[in-house]
Amino acid sequence: MRRFAIWGIIVALLAAAAAFGAWRYFNVDPYAGWAVVVASGDYHAHDGGPSRAFDNARRDVVTELEHVGFAKQNIRQYSAWSRYFARDASDGTNADTIGNLLASATKSAPDGCLIYFSTHGTPYGIVLGDEILRPSQLAHILNQSCKTKPTVVVISACFSGVFVQKLAAPNRLIVTAARKDRTSFGCGTTDRYPYYDTCFLHTLSQAHDFRDLAYKTKACVAEMEEETGMEPPSEPQISIGKNVMAELKGW
Repeated sequence: MRRFAIWGIIVALLAAAAAFGAWRYFNVDPYAGWAVVVASGDYHAHDGGPSRAFDNARRDVVTELEHVGFAKQNIRQYSAWSRYFARDASDGTNADTIGNLLASATKSAPDGCLIYFSTHGTPYGIVLGDEILRPSQLAHILNQSCKTKPTVVVISACFSGVFVQKLAAPNRLIVTAARKDRTSFGCGTTDRYPYYDTCFLHTLSQAHDFRDLAYKTKACVAEMEEETGMEPPSEPQISIGKNVMAELKGW
């Protein structure tokens, strides 16, 4: 009898394994077909000294996105740190480079777009290498490659709220680290990440979807700023298009 019981357990385990394999086969990660660009736009701290804070954020955001189901082969990266110290002399502007990276990713990943920047910001746009990427340029990039696909844009930079109005669309979720007239914090020479990236990375594994992630990251930033006495508050911005939430699945 004991032998039959053991065989019964083995058969049950094999059936469970087969069922799990079938579930994995038919339930592909909802973001496996999304195109992703993650960019660190500068290699300087706020005082002009060298800083890897933005590049650390780029590297670890990519890792965490892979953990929640974005496919490694569909992720493209831009690193101002690597380009500068490699003395990269690529033709074209840095905005062209971002556009080309996104266009390349969408060829094999047509389901949606995610673009994430960690960098310094100005009232006119964000630092991208030795240039300023303006809201109109990023809007053009998204319109060219992503069109009406569900799109998530995360901009971790001072004054990044300046992008919201230009990028807002029914198919887009736009989140920024600060209001258009406020700085964000955490880009010194000894910081591991800027505040917003710290909170994004901390929250990603706890959140259930992008809306949840956006609001929990915003709350985390407010708490960090209060604890460290940073003011005035950066007040991260969230713009949710009327159609986008139906397309943004949980993880």
